[in-house]
Amino acid sequence: MGWVGSCFDNAVSEAFNSVLKVEYVHRQAFATRIEARIRIATWTTDFYNNRRLHSVCGFKSPIDYEHDYWASLDEELAA
Repeated sequence: MGWVGSCFDNAVSEAFNSVLKVEYVHRQAFATRIEARIRIATWTTDFYNNRRLHSVCGFKSPIDYEHDYWASLDEELAA
């Protein structure tokens, strides 16, 4: 986080929060706060990071994008 009022610092976190609310939270009914925390954490680590395709990542999941990034660096260093 940076200066108050800077749109660039908060853009990524705001986009994530929007996706979380639209795609998951508003479509679920949670009995307790603990259940909500567990299910949201599971959604984030299992679906959002590993399977959901992101346009910014070239329609890859974040984990696949990161693997490809590190593989390309290894190829550059080997050459």
